[in-house]
Amino acid sequence: MTERTAALITGASRGLGRALARRLAERGHPVVLVAREREPLLAAVAELAAAGCTAHAIEGDLGDPDDARSIAARATALVGRVGLLVHNASTLGPLPMPSLADTTPEDLAAVLEVNLLGPFRLTRALLGGLALGQGGTVLHISSDAAVEAYPGWGAYSVSKAALDHLSRVWAAELADAGVRVLSVDPGEMDTKMHADAIPGADRSTLADPEEVARRIVALLHDPEGAPSGARVVAAKWEVAA
Repeated sequence: MTERTAALITGASRGLGRALARRLAERGHPVVLVAREREPLLAAVAELAAAGCTAHAIEGDLGDPDDARSIAARATALVGRVGLLVHNASTLGPLPMPSLADTTPEDLAAVLEVNLLGPFRLTRALLGGLALGQGGTVLHISSDAAVEAYPGWGAYSVSKAALDHLSRVWAAELADAGVRVLSVDPGEMDTKMHADAIPGADRSTLADPEEVARRIVALLHDPEGAPSGARVVAAKWEVAA
């Protein structure tokens, strides 16, 4: 992946998504930031533009089945080929997070729409550009909840476990097209989502999204160390000082 590859990052108005957009933009990637909330999205893009980076904003909801094609078309119009697609947007579902027994089928379906079907639809919509030139990359932001069973995290956990396997299947099917597909567990971070899930957590024990983003961008630029189909735990990824 070259420094000039255009990147699209979902859930990019705050937290890890915003940090990833900033890290990628600073390395020369034109970036398209996608989020549902207009004001923080525009603020994030303005910050990058003020630093001399090429950044664009697209309001979109990954939980809306009609938005994927619109996001893909608008991004392509803004930057041409999207060569890096980062699926960062996700939802916890109802708060406080209920047990599976108290989760309605409708609430589970809503979580899957954002965390699983949204990434699937958007990847499909951008697949032609990703495969062009045998150099595209798709990154799925996963969670330790995808592999560990935590009470109360049922809908979110199921969605992330499915996302991990979606990533592996994409990797297998797109190998001949030269598209690299990865899944990354960022660990517990000091973000609004974590605060929503565990309001009483000790913030001093949580990772800084900026540091996690630094590790993720490093692995994105290391295709041999993180080959297609890999599931990487960000905290275990060594980054040169």
